[in-house]
Amino acid sequence: MSPQEVVVRSAGDGFRQDVEAGAHRMIVDEPVSFGGTDLGPSPYAMLLAALGACTAMTLRLYARNKGWPLETVEVRLSHDKIHAKDCVTCETKEGRLDRIEREVIVGGPLSEEQRKRLGEIADRCPVHRTLTSEIHIHTRVTTPSL
Repeated sequence: MSPQEVVVRSAGDGFRQDVEAGAHRMIVDEPVSFGGTDLGPSPYAMLLAALGACTAMTLRLYARNKGWPLETVEVRLSHDKIHAKDCVTCETKEGRLDRIEREVIVGGPLSEEQRKRLGEIADRCPVHRTLTSEIHIHTRVTTPSL
């Protein structure tokens, strides 16, 4: 398995999924209130974790390259569905769409200008760019090999 490959396997007839990402193992599940066993984060929580981790890493790298005194980064995220008509800045005007709220908390003796620039850089993290770009997912269904 290559480092870029992720393998997800169902663990029975519930929502629990066993995930392999390179040498790492994790469980993804749904909360009990959604019929899962809550043994791991939900798929949307994993998506938010990917965005949050990428945001923090991108800010760390940028600040290090600039020699800025960034001491801590905390990223808080939430996901929900909203009515498109309630989104003033969205192109879609019908149905529902996904909204991710992201709060980036940066610590250290940074100037207001540096903090503002870090906010701009947050939108440039690779996962953010992927989520806001056109995505093509090609699916193929096969049978297990013997």
